[in-house]
Amino acid sequence: MHYPRRNSRIKRARKQGFRARMRTPGGRNILRRQRAAGRHRIGVAM
Repeated sequence: MHYPRRNSRIKRARKQGFRARMRTPGGRNILRRQRAAGRHRIGVAM
């Protein structure tokens, strides 16, 4: 049987994780907005 989603934590973290966000100016803006909104967890929840 084929399972539709094979979630890879590593791939997810590399694309959407904290360090991936910090790499680009746009990503840093995202983190800034999330902090301003009062988020405690900023990167991807593992």
